[in-house]
Amino acid sequence: MIVIPAVDIKNGKCVRLRQGRMDEETVFSDDPAAMAARWADAGAGLIHVVDLDGAVEKGPKNLRSIRRIVETVDAEIQVGGGIRNETTVRMLLELGVARAVIGTEAINNPDLVRAACREFPGRIVVGIDARNGRVAVDGWTRTTEVAAVDLARSFEDAGVAAINFTDIHRDGMQTGPNLEETRRLAEAVAIPIIASGGVSTIDDIRNLLPLEAAGVVGVITGRALYDGTLNLQAAIALAEAGAA
Repeated sequence: MIVIPAVDIKNGKCVRLRQGRMDEETVFSDDPAAMAARWADAGAGLIHVVDLDGAVEKGPKNLRSIRRIVETVDAEIQVGGGIRNETTVRMLLELGVARAVIGTEAINNPDLVRAACREFPGRIVVGIDARNGRVAVDGWTRTTEVAAVDLARSFEDAGVAAINFTDIHRDGMQTGPNLEETRRLAEAVAIPIIASGGVSTIDDIRNLLPLEAAGVVGVITGRALYDGTLNLQAAIALAEAGAA
């Protein structure tokens, strides 16, 4: 299992939100690239970057910051937020991004996911963000009637590299990950699952490790790193030991 630091960008700044609410932000840095470099220097091999403005406005809005991260950070970068078409996928990957995360369009336009997986094998991730088991879209501003498990199953044969699964109620709240829902999703599909939302301490990483057997290959953590309740190097060491 790998530990993946999150760098969320809003108006060119590194922020964290609570439960995805754009009006409940904490600014941690004016320089997202420097923050990403900090996590890479601590041992992160993959960094999860989110264009928060892009997610709401339905198109990339923080490309300058993303470009700087790619140019300055010695780690793979995956980017989500505002990816609504294949042109944006191609642009991000040509920019040097390792993986593109498609969220809202996984529901609105599942053919985009399939086409992107064919054109860019191993580089497309589906982001499934859920409230009470139902998928939320458009920067988490709208909750659909689609069950997270059903959406995941619909891409079983598409060639998706992984699914980022976020429990929105826990995101930024540091209340611990939703182990039950994460396990349920991982057991329902053969696609590798990356857990997200709620990580607070090293114990949360420890509690996730048994889910590796079910197909949970990574965990994204944000606020815990920024608030200092989780040490990234310790978390990486624990995850690597758990996978051995």
